[in-house]
Amino acid sequence: MASSKLQALWNHPAGPKTIHFWAPTFKWGISIANVADFTKPPEKLSYPQQIAVTCTGVIWSRYSTVITPKNWNLFSVNIVMAGTGLYQLARKIQHDFFSEAETELAIAKE
Repeated sequence: MASSKLQALWNHPAGPKTIHFWAPTFKWGISIANVADFTKPPEKLSYPQQIAVTCTGVIWSRYSTVITPKNWNLFSVNIVMAGTGLYQLARKIQHDFFSEAETELAIAKE
């Protein structure tokens, strides 16, 4: 049973014998690096970088569902990529636009 599933994975058109397997597998490194940056202060985040990560995730997630063969590894890595990019953008926007307003309010009250 297990060997037949492994053989099916091995011989799949998007299996380990093709670039369709390895490209998204290595792309997980970008998503992991973005998760590691969750501890980075928001002022050190880059809008262009996070917009690129988010857009890449959204565009390629859609693409991975319309190509043949369906590449679920590509789909999953890009969903995670879009999610981490959106989270980082939200952190950056909150820091740049909303925390300053709160600081100004606190100063005005003093």
